[in-house]
Amino acid sequence: MRFDTPTSTVLYSIEETIKAYRRLSQQNISSVVPEITVDQALILIIIDSENKTQTEIADLVFKDYASMTRMITLMINKNYLTKMINDADKRKTKLKITQKGKEIIEKLNPMIKKNREIALNTISDKELKQLFKTLNKITQNCKKNYT
Repeated sequence: MRFDTPTSTVLYSIEETIKAYRRLSQQNISSVVPEITVDQALILIIIDSENKTQTEIADLVFKDYASMTRMITLMINKNYLTKMINDADKRKTKLKITQKGKEIIEKLNPMIKKNREIALNTISDKELKQLFKTLNKITQNCKKNYT
């Protein structure tokens, strides 16, 4: 039985697409806020819009807990975030966006919109809906076999 080379599979194309979008995003984000990464921007936006724990955020941005801890520490040092002890449970902390972090989000919102417009430029709503369905099926197929 002959297998396709890894670079000729749809899964390779998905990875290639993600990397191309991340490069585009980082380039455009850096033109507005040079000292922030795509992941840091994503974390700021998640913290701003959702009440999630550090572990939940790590899962959302596909980072292991150690990497997430390093990123949070760096973002605190850059004055994007503060970390406060939870009064109800002293073992837990709450992340809060600083004024500088909020200003960065405001600066980045138009660039994020532009990045999405560039990436999805010639793709119809029908194609997007089908893509979501297909990607969700691939995700569910994988999850069934590792959980």
